[in-house]
Amino acid sequence: MNKAGDRLIAATSLPRYQHVKEINLEFAQDIEDEHLEVLQSKCFVSLQKLESLNLNGCQKISDKGIEAITSTCSKLKVFSIYWNVRVTDIGIKHVVENCKQIVDLNLSGCKNISDKALQLIAENYQELESLNLTRCIKLTDGGLQQILSKCSSLQSLNLYALSSFTDKAYKKISSLSLLKFLDLCGAQNLSDEGLSCIAKCKNIVSLNLTWCVRVTDVGAVAIAEGCTSLEFLSLFGIVGVTDKCLEVLSRFCSNTVTTLDVNGCIGIKRRSRDELLQLFPRLRCFKVHS
Repeated sequence: MNKAGDRLIAATSLPRYQHVKEINLEFAQDIEDEHLEVLQSKCFVSLQKLESLNLNGCQKISDKGIEAITSTCSKLKVFSIYWNVRVTDIGIKHVVENCKQIVDLNLSGCKNISDKALQLIAENYQELESLNLTRCIKLTDGGLQQILSKCSSLQSLNLYALSSFTDKAYKKISSLSLLKFLDLCGAQNLSDEGLSCIAKCKNIVSLNLTWCVRVTDVGAVAIAEGCTSLEFLSLFGIVGVTDKCLEVLSRFCSNTVTTLDVNGCIGIKRRSRDELLQLFPRLRCFKVHS
């Protein structure tokens, strides 16, 4: 929306928005630090009960703006700053200092945060339920391990397009007993050994293994046998899996799987939809990637 910053300030100045609980500024291109600083100084009362703040794609906001807005909303539970390349570890420090109740944090595309940010998150958000680190390219095994060792309540973990992690960190995912959603698309260093550890997460319902090129039947079978509640599974582009993993998957997960992508898996025999439905009667989606 045009002039979103000015509109937001005007709206939160009205009596009817004094107890606003959610603000969505997704891709409001003109939102700047100055707007958030005005909110801090003039609309402080209106934001006291704010629980959800979406700043996705607000590219002009920096650590300065993050400090201003988070200082006004101590009850914030859901915070999303997708694709912000200006925010650094300093901005995350402001978040954890000002907002102690965060359970859902989306840092997807924040390319300038490092392991220091993950350390701050791990130390302050041990009740965190959802974390998205897609394309946070400066992160290493050390930072992720801190998250995995302290944030045991995680139900959703998105590590899409992060090729720097290794089994050293992936094995620690096994400690997340409540995990339901896991995205490892592009995890080039994930081996069967690491995936077999992840298979200990019995409650996983959605698992994206697209382009996990080191995985073979060994790891895929371990997932089939361990994660028997699977509803969504993508093996797209994995050349090391064969019909064997599909047969085991059918044996253990035929009554749960609704989405299965094995396109590009040259070791798996091409099947018609009807043939796949014989293996997985509940199947509704056959292709995740185009």
